[in-house]
Amino acid sequence: MPAPRNVGSADKPRPGAGGDWRRSREFRALLGAALAGPLMLAGAFLLVGRLHSTPSDVLDHPVDPVTDEQSAAQVIDSARQIVSLTGLKTQSAGYLLMSCRDRENPPYQGAVYLTFTLAADAHADSYFETIASTLHTHGWTEGLAPNNHALASTLTRNGVTVTIYRRDDDPGLGVARIYGQCRNMNDHRADTTWIDVTDRITKAG
Repeated sequence: MPAPRNVGSADKPRPGAGGDWRRSREFRALLGAALAGPLMLAGAFLLVGRLHSTPSDVLDHPVDPVTDEQSAAQVIDSARQIVSLTGLKTQSAGYLLMSCRDRENPPYQGAVYLTFTLAADAHADSYFETIASTLHTHGWTEGLAPNNHALASTLTRNGVTVTIYRRDDDPGLGVARIYGQCRNMNDHRADTTWIDVTDRITKAG
């Protein structure tokens, strides 16, 4: 279908040259054709929305909202388990409550961004495969790997998702991004600073 033509001043009828251009038969026909598709799609969308829960419904009304402490515990405990099971050499770890809707509004999910070092003699391919295999053995379910990072894998368990990959700008580092469930409805619009939780994740016990 050809791209719609921009209507410039030269395309508009001159005053007194044939009446109001918006009332012309040709214009009404074009306008009707342009609106028919969107109106049909809007009607179908509203119908489906009444029959099934939409992603917006889930975000507006999360099941069993959680406290800030529960959001943090969900991902920090999971990060600690991942480090313990796989033996990751954690370099740093930060925590933040992130909006599941946009950059500001609730609900929020706990998120941990963790970096770890690779041994100088480690073979990256087999190293990251071993991490994923170890987590899978301990109840994590492997999902579709993201295609925008090298040696990446994604796994989920009990509502928590972790994506693990080699850092793009430093082959000697790996990244684990852990996300919790979108169930925190408290107001965290002003909370934009990552909190250092390295000690909480690396401590024993």
